[in-house]
Amino acid sequence: MVTEIRIYAEGGGDSRDAKAFLREGFSAFLSSLNSMAREKGIRWHIVTCGARNAAFDAFRTARAQHPEAFNVLLVDSEAPVQTTSWPHLHERDGWAIDGLSDDCCHLMTQAMEAWFIADVAALAGFYGQGFHQGGIPRNTDVEQIPKAQLEGTLRDASRHTQKGEYHKARHAWRLLKLIDPGIARRASVHCDLLFTTLHAKMQ
Repeated sequence: MVTEIRIYAEGGGDSRDAKAFLREGFSAFLSSLNSMAREKGIRWHIVTCGARNAAFDAFRTARAQHPEAFNVLLVDSEAPVQTTSWPHLHERDGWAIDGLSDDCCHLMTQAMEAWFIADVAALAGFYGQGFHQGGIPRNTDVEQIPKAQLEGTLRDASRHTQKGEYHKARHAWRLLKLIDPGIARRASVHCDLLFTTLHAKMQ
């Protein structure tokens, strides 16, 4: 069993406030794991890093500064995943994997918005009147939806709502607090893998 888990996540842009809001969203989405960590006395940290390269750099730094912790990188895959996580990122981003195992690298496939699209009811509840549910793909495997379509689909579906069209900085952290992790896990193999891996590490 690990004694500390540190998650370095892509997202939040360059603003300190935006990073704090996104960290709040991730904390809510991963609350069952956070609760498990607290019950077992395992220290739990989520660090929102902004750009994906910044997340990777922070993860590499953490391996040196917190060698006793289970350090996790969480980034968008940006594309369909044909391999495991590290080979995918090595091929796409040129990141050196240094012989690390895949259990410390997890992908939001193909982007975080796929998790939102998995839970149409949460989207409809958040945006309210004017939300066009019919525009949301009913794909039981949201990882097959191309990244280029994800944000556009959400913007189109929410355009005529009081909250306005989907805006990553303003809406993503709030949606993370609302979507059902169980629904996201059933629709995304890599989302399920994140939960399964962290749960196993705390056993």
